Amino acid sequence: MKKEYKNNTEYEAAVERIEKMEKAFDRAQAAGAKLEKALEAYSKSLADIKTLGGYYGGQWKKDFAADENGELPSELKRGVLSEDGLWNFFDDSRELAEELKRLGEELGALL
Repeated sequence: MKKEYKNNTEYEAAVERIEKMEKAFDRAQAAGAKLEKALEAYSKSLADIKTLGGYYGGQWKKDFAADENGELPSELKRGVLSEDGLWNFFDDSRELAEELKRLGEELGALL
């Protein structure tokens, strides 16, 4: 059987390299598992995002005005009625979509 490493220095370098690659492998696998769970949860929320988009493009203005006029109960949670809340959410969602697309293209080029 042919020996792959000519000397002890090559052998030690190989062990060090393999240990380094194992750590990278473990990190990449853990990150992939977390991303998979996050993408699954986010995918399930797409219907909610669509609903929010329809609301923002329609009834939101009337609800916002009613809140401004003090017509809604004071104890009502109203984060959705903040002037920048939904706008910022949609903007963040667009940026996330662009980042996912970029990462997908980058990953596709690696594989």
